[in-house]
Order: sequence, then structure tokens, then C-alpha cells
Amino acid sequence: MGSNKGITLIELLLVILIVAILAAIAVPIYTNYMARARRSDAKVALEQVRAAQEMWRAERGTYAINDAFGTAIAKLQNTMGAPAGPPATPTRVGDYDWDFTVRTATAFTARATPNSTRQAADGWLQIDQDGTKTDQGGFTYPDRRCRWSN
Repeated sequence: MGSNKGITLIELLLVILIVAILAAIAVPIYTNYMARARRSDAKVALEQVRAAQEMWRAERGTYAINDAFGTAIAKLQNTMGAPAGPPATPTRVGDYDWDFTVRTATAFTARATPNSTRQAADGWLQIDQDGTKTDQGGFTYPDRRCRWSN
């Protein structure tokens, strides 16, 4: 009888098992990587909002507020370069919507909240006039558990 060429069923199953193990390791790592990449959109937007507010305050003495001359968001987007999304959702950046609250003439808080299910578990990110960065978990940067850290 001649020699048979080919692979056995056991060899095929071993290859499938190895591929499955590698996929089980790689998929969660890739998913986490993509969530961190999408989170960077929120971080950049919040830093831009803070910079726009600081420029507004440097020129006018107070942070931008809603008044008869328009909304604070529109003022910052039109004059100071705050991030702007499409016309239907002007405060959308990637998978996040940003907004801010002016608490006093010298204090504000900007927050980016996930607008998609793929980032929903991430929670919101927040920055204030002092540059204090916090997340929904209650952690403050530079704590490694804070979403701003990774």
C-alpha cells in the first residue's frame, strides 16, 4: 500500500483549536484598543473646549455664557475654535457629545458623554477650569484607574 498524503482529522482539529485560542486572546485586546482610540476623540474635544474658554476669558474677563448674544457653545465654536460636529449635532465628536456648564464667571465644567452603544460602558469624561480631569467612575487623573489615563 502506498503512503497517504494529506492531514488527519486530529491535525485539522489541533489547527482549529490553536486559531480559536489566538482569536480568544486577540479580539478582547483589539476591542479595548478601539475603545481607547475612540475615547481620545472626547479627550481632545474637552481640551479644545477648555482652551476656547480660556481664550474667551483672557479677552473678555469671564467665561462664555448663554445670553442675548447667543449660546456659549455657539460663541466658542464661532470665535475660539471649540470642536464642532455636523449641523444636526453641533457638539458631537466621534462617539461622544460634549457640553459644558458655566457655574460662575470664573468656573466651568465640560463633559463628554458617550452617544453610541459601543462606548456606553466607558462613561463620561469631564474637565474643569483648573484642568482637573475626572471620569464617571469617580477617579481623577493621574490615577491609573481614571479613563483619562489610558
